[in-house]
Amino acid sequence: MSGYPQMIREKVSGIYIHVPFCTAKCPYCNFYSVPAEESLMDAYTRQLCRALEQAAARWPSRADSLYFGGGTPILLGARRIDKILETARRHFGLTAAEITLEANPAATLEETLRELYAAGVTRLSFGMQSADEGELRLLGRRHTAAEAALAVSHAQKAGFTNLSLDLMLGIPQQTAQSVEKSVAFCAETGVSHISAYLLKVEAGTPFDRDGVAARCLDPDGQADLYLRAVEVLARHGFLQYEISNFAKPGFHSRHNCKYWLGAAYLGLGPAAHSLMAGRRLFFPRDLGGFLAAEDPLSLLQDDGPGGGPAEFALLGLRLCQGIDRAEAASRYPDYDWDGLWQKSRPMLAAGYMRLENNRLAFTPAGFLLSNSILARIL
Repeated sequence: MSGYPQMIREKVSGIYIHVPFCTAKCPYCNFYSVPAEESLMDAYTRQLCRALEQAAARWPSRADSLYFGGGTPILLGARRIDKILETARRHFGLTAAEITLEANPAATLEETLRELYAAGVTRLSFGMQSADEGELRLLGRRHTAAEAALAVSHAQKAGFTNLSLDLMLGIPQQTAQSVEKSVAFCAETGVSHISAYLLKVEAGTPFDRDGVAARCLDPDGQADLYLRAVEVLARHGFLQYEISNFAKPGFHSRHNCKYWLGAAYLGLGPAAHSLMAGRRLFFPRDLGGFLAAEDPLSLLQDDGPGGGPAEFALLGLRLCQGIDRAEAASRYPDYDWDGLWQKSRPMLAAGYMRLENNRLAFTPAGFLLSNSILARIL
């Protein structure tokens, strides 16, 4: 298990900041976003800084990761990102922190990347999705594969060494050959991390209205593409550490691992979620309400308790390292871990799970059935 993420101390949290601005919405996207306007982004930056100050007073802690997600966070620009980071450092430390920013290759400028690096961003995640031009057009992406490679090159020249590319699997008419081409393309850029997600047609999206789901591969076909991607990624040195995430040694996403390891994290902005002080919280999907609030934290909705034993198993099993029996019993001594191990035996025999040194984990084939398996054993 060398190189895998380790349990995170309770007092060290992560910060997620949702940036709900886009130039245009992709037809498969169901994340909360609105058109980008300069005045709105200025007001949003001020309100985020206010929310950070209020959160620090309510939940005083140190943070060692901050993640700008969206939307298209790079649209905020380096000046606004710098202001947010300065406020976060003042209240949460962020010493030796991983600071991730999601970026659209088509919205990336060389000078902006240099400014972001100077502001303290340490990691960039580019939403490439595919290296096949036909697949990019079908997905409504506004960049070419060459532009994605150029964005990575510009980021490397700016000083970034921790770079990630997103790939999408299960796109209509996608083949094993095009998946291999996209993985090889990513590897050739020199990035250290790749996320590979199966396309899910969300209700209410243009893909849903246009009947794209009927044109996608059936579950068996999607499974074949996923397993081929896992195999080819490993061949290029990207080790799987979570259902959809692969990295060179030492380059797993420290922030995202907080979600799967049950660590505390603070989410700010409309549609952002948090796990703080054992409670799950979220902001409504309402930018106007967030901007108008004198006390942004007053908008938080309680979504119930978080961090219990079943959740520990559910999230921990998303990681390739799985869950350790002794660690689980130490954290939650009253839970029936013997029962969980017993219920897992048929999955071990079928090759969907593995047990090594009393650590229970999914195999790549098991990840494809993880939702139904977890419902059965939990």
